[in-house]
This record gives sequence, C-alpha cells and structure tokens, in this order.
Amino acid sequence: MNSSPPGDAPGEGRYGEAFFRPDRAGEAERIDFGALAYDDITMARLRALGAGPGWRCLDIGAGTGTVSRRLLGETAVASVLAVDRDVRFLDARPAPGLRTLQADVTAPDFAPGSFQLVHARFVLMHLSERDRLIGRFAELLTPGGVLVLSDAVDLTSERTPATPYSTAMRAMWQGLRATIGTDVSSVPSYPHLLRGAGLDHVAAEIHVPPLVPGSAISRFWADTWQRSREAMVATGLVDDAGIDAAARYLESDACAALSAGMLTAWGQKPQGPTG
Repeated sequence: MNSSPPGDAPGEGRYGEAFFRPDRAGEAERIDFGALAYDDITMARLRALGAGPGWRCLDIGAGTGTVSRRLLGETAVASVLAVDRDVRFLDARPAPGLRTLQADVTAPDFAPGSFQLVHARFVLMHLSERDRLIGRFAELLTPGGVLVLSDAVDLTSERTPATPYSTAMRAMWQGLRATIGTDVSSVPSYPHLLRGAGLDHVAAEIHVPPLVPGSAISRFWADTWQRSREAMVATGLVDDAGIDAAARYLESDACAALSAGMLTAWGQKPQGPTG
C-alpha cells in the first residue's frame, strides 16, 4: 500500500496523451495564449544572443510554431527546424524556411543535425530525463552556437495567501506531477546544468507576466485548468467548484496574485581551438 500523498511521486504519463491532447478542440488556442504572454520576451532574448542571418535553428517542442515563424520573419535566420511529437499545428501554418519534424526528442536516435541555435520552451519540465537531454541538446550545437531553455518556475510558498488562484495552481502542479511527471522544482538548476554540459557564458532571467482580467496569461491558466481538471481534483486540494471559482477570480477586479514565472537560461558552446 502506497501511503505517499497524492502527487508526491512523479507520474509516468506523457504530455499530450492523458492531458493537453492536440486533437482536443481549443488546444491550439490554449498554446497560442501562452505564446502571446511569452513570445516577445523569448524573441528579445534570442535576438540579444545573436540570432540572425545565416543561422540554422532548432525549435524543440515548437507547439503552434509562433517562435519558429518569428525567427524567420524578424531575424532573417536561414532556416528553422520545428520539432514536436505532433506537428499538426505546425503543418497547418507553413512558412518559407520552416521545416517540421515529428519526433520524440527523448529517443536515442534523435539526431537532427547541428545548429547555431537550439531552443526549447516549456518542454523539459514535462520530461523526467531533463538532465540527460540538456547534455544531448548541447551536442547539437555548432561551435559558438547557443542553447536556450525556458520553463516555468512556481513562485508560491507556504506563506502565499490562500486565494482561489493559489489553491488551483497548487492542485495543478501536484496533479500534473502525479499523472504526467511535470516537475518545475529543478528549473532553477538549469544554469548549473548548462555549465555542466560544457557551455560557456551561462546566464538566466525570469519573466512574470501580470495577471490582469482578459490577459493572455489569465486565459492560458484558465484553459490549462480546464484540461487538467481531472488531475487537479484527484489531488484532493480542490474540487470542480473550486476550479470554476479560480477561473472567475482571474477575470475579476479582486484578483491579486502572482503568475508562475518563465525562467530562461542559456549557454554558448565553446568555439574550440583556432588555428
């Protein structure tokens, strides 16, 4: 008999199977709400790291392809290979220079080539082998190339005031960990892991979008709760009425809460000996 609390151990499910299925109506829109909240920050960082003409880029877990297409349109990179376990949303929005690859990045034979930029956003937090994958992604870089990783960081604590929002978020993180293995607790270690993968010029930053009624991030969390409702209720921390109350709270003037942040960490592959 397992006496551990619900959600105490990571689950063995996969993102996009039990929850966040791409064939469920509205999933592309949910992903795009997240893109609206974070794409400007992501693009500013990629431009600052030098993404531009001549670069071959790999966008891992590309979702609906918003970052891939903006790289092509705004920085004039040479090409972007957008990878996902399901590419239906990518193929629905083609663009010049954009190639798609349906693949599992955890597979031993994942070797799509070498790139000046390897980017993965909201991917590793859902995968148990994140430490190994960071090393694997670093191997895909050309000398001087950059690896950029972004994932969520939970900014709540035991002293965070209890609100419908904070209750729903705690249930969401715990429920997703118990079912599909989502774990954001190691995200702050990404700079250390990038250094351990042999990369130089390692640094990181956090962006926290404001929770205001009608915002993209508020819509993203409300839709995410709807899709993970079963896992959330199973934790015993919240019931259906509590999830509905949290969604209303996000759209009310009473909302006074801090969204989960997006930590972005990056590092550069050494150029190696010259001459």
